[in-house]
Amino acid sequence: MSSYENFARVYDLFMDNIPYEEWCGYLTGLLQEYGVTEGLVLELGCGTGNMTRLLANRGYDMIGVDNAPDMLEIAMEKRQAEGQDILYLFQDMREFELYGTVKAVVSLCDSMNYILEEEDLLQVFRLVNNYLDPGGVFIFDLNTAYKYREVLGEQTIAENREDASFIWDNYYDPDEQINEYDLALFIPETIQGETLYRKYEETHYQRAYEIENVKEMLEQAGMEFVAVYDAFTHEAPKPVSERVYFIAREKGKQLENKDKKEI
Repeated sequence: MSSYENFARVYDLFMDNIPYEEWCGYLTGLLQEYGVTEGLVLELGCGTGNMTRLLANRGYDMIGVDNAPDMLEIAMEKRQAEGQDILYLFQDMREFELYGTVKAVVSLCDSMNYILEEEDLLQVFRLVNNYLDPGGVFIFDLNTAYKYREVLGEQTIAENREDASFIWDNYYDPDEQINEYDLALFIPETIQGETLYRKYEETHYQRAYEIENVKEMLEQAGMEFVAVYDAFTHEAPKPVSERVYFIAREKGKQLENKDKKEI
């Protein structure tokens, strides 16, 4: 599932337009609204650790999981530079393991869209439910089919900067609900005192999921579906929503513990 190899080297450069502080404020507000004001929080698909670090700065004890070693290496460099106490784990979210449970699990920046098969997404949900504290909270976002179809569609996106450049060729298959983009990166390297641009190519795949389908999978995984919002609001998703946030809760552990005490 990992595609971030050479892209990891310039990921933060090209993602500098993402308002991480604002996104973290929205996420923190949701966590607090649903009772998670402190404690251990897991981020799935943490990448270079931008959101993980911000949540740690807001008082949460953070664990970050990602299956891209190059991204994790950058995250750990940031952790060392800032002196943060964050545990980073090189794991695939479809089979991640923890030593215990956590108060909340979060996953942002369309990390869940990289899960291309429904059975794999269902397995992620089951693992999340397993590793949450009783009543723990699961918050994640998804890019919508509308965004893939109408905003990205079949177009080419290019950006030329002094430090690096990229060309993004996008294609969306509405029948399979798979979004594919071919990424050509041009990264400067100094060879014998001369700066040359080396070309790297990667292909990324993401899948769009219908809201009702995701709700059904959450419930099938044993979780309680709580809400879905148009991103960065408390409003219901619209036909033109480009990103949505899901909130779900663990359920079942309290009942299991009660049954064990009664035996």
